[in-house]
Amino acid sequence: MANNSSKIKKLLKTAVQILVTLIALTLVLRKTDIGEIGRIIQGANIGYLLLSLLFFNISKVFNAVRLRRFFKAIGLELSWVYNLKLYYLGMFYNLFLPGGIGGDGYKIFVLQKNHEVKTINVFHAVFWDRICGIFALVFLSLILLIPSSFATALPDAVPYAWAGIIAVYPLAFLLNRVAYRQFLPIFAITAWESILVQATQAISAWFILLAIAPGMPVIDHLAIFLISTVATILPITIGGAGAREVTFYYLLNFLHLETTTGIALSLIFFAISALSSLTGILTRIRHESSRTNAEQTA
Repeated sequence: MANNSSKIKKLLKTAVQILVTLIALTLVLRKTDIGEIGRIIQGANIGYLLLSLLFFNISKVFNAVRLRRFFKAIGLELSWVYNLKLYYLGMFYNLFLPGGIGGDGYKIFVLQKNHEVKTINVFHAVFWDRICGIFALVFLSLILLIPSSFATALPDAVPYAWAGIIAVYPLAFLLNRVAYRQFLPIFAITAWESILVQATQAISAWFILLAIAPGMPVIDHLAIFLISTVATILPITIGGAGAREVTFYYLLNFLHLETTTGIALSLIFFAISALSSLTGILTRIRHESSRTNAEQTA
């Protein structure tokens, strides 16, 4: 009975995610020229798109390295290759199996099952990894907002942006000290790694912009890209699809900039994310056991 209830909840969650994604995409695409988006994508420079794909995956490697560091802090030693494979498999679950266990839930389940570690400890590592990413996103978004057109449109907000830049990491340190003291010794290195994760994703978006519209204002588009990444963190759409496009459309409109290129950038970035995520299911992964892990770290 409980198992049936769990399945129904998963199906409902999947249905809601699909519905919200379709509504968001429909809302945006009805307001834009779909034919023009197709022409922009079709005419994209393949070389720049390959560089975008490269930097997207570099960002994911940085992310996997950071997560492995958090695992090590709770006494969980994973080999580099296994950790990277597990990370990509989690990406696949997040994108292609919405409403189910999800990538983070899958990693928690596998690691708890195969290693002598408490579920709550693995959860804390995965959760704090996510929070570190959010702090880096906010930090870089505020940095890009100051030289962007948003500063011209909202000059009164600029001092608050500076205040935010100054306050983000002291606040992160305070939260780390209060809630997750086990990760405090690696605060500095993981903060830098978090910035590298988001910066390389922004570079990936920049290469997409170069591929489809090299004359467009770079700072404005990258600022919106980072803000849209914050919007995709909530698991209300499939892989962030729809949420990113809505953010691009309305913020570009606010700046009185052409929206079609931003929507095309967002769709291409989603495609790159999906293509990269397929690596997770195509790569063979043999789950390490506690005994195997002990042998590797001996």
